Amino acid sequence: MSLATKLLVATRNAGKLHELRQILSDLPFEFIDLTFFSSIRDVAETGVTFVENAKIKATGYATQAKVLTLADDSGLEIDALGGAPGVFSARYLGESVPFPKRIESVITRLSGIGPLKRTARFVCAIAMADHEGNILNTSIGTCEGRIAGAPRGSGGFGYDPIFIPQGYNDTFAELDPQLKNRISHRARALEAMRGYLQT
Repeated sequence: MSLATKLLVATRNAGKLHELRQILSDLPFEFIDLTFFSSIRDVAETGVTFVENAKIKATGYATQAKVLTLADDSGLEIDALGGAPGVFSARYLGESVPFPKRIESVITRLSGIGPLKRTARFVCAIAMADHEGNILNTSIGTCEGRIAGAPRGSGGFGYDPIFIPQGYNDTFAELDPQLKNRISHRARALEAMRGYLQT
């Protein structure tokens, strides 16, 4: 395998790309994201599950970019909110709403709910497609935890400041990035994908 083998990570989220590069740093790929392609069109996430959305994105971006493509769909499921925001995590309250506003809404909706009933999990589904858009492999990872009473920490991205992983007292945004990259939903999904990537 050439050291220059390009792998498109179907995101414009610099934090997500950085995280993935760290987790898979030992593999012989040149990780690029959607900003590498000036004319690529956004692919609508029309699936009803994380796996469906990951597959839609992997196929949609691979057929445009004509390179091996890895797409993930991830989100936060909060039990007290019936699993919301779930697959709509990145679009919760609207596409252009910043995450601090989304976090504020979640905290408000959970006001009055005690710590034991603030259970939640991060879910990540990953799909890989070849340059023609054929799905080659999928994987899924979850990280159980609970929702904090208020945002804490400056690391990570998205809902990280309010998610406390099981067995810890710090939020994802407070944890050392290397530790987060060992226990996160994305790390678990990528580890499940690693065996395929190594081939």
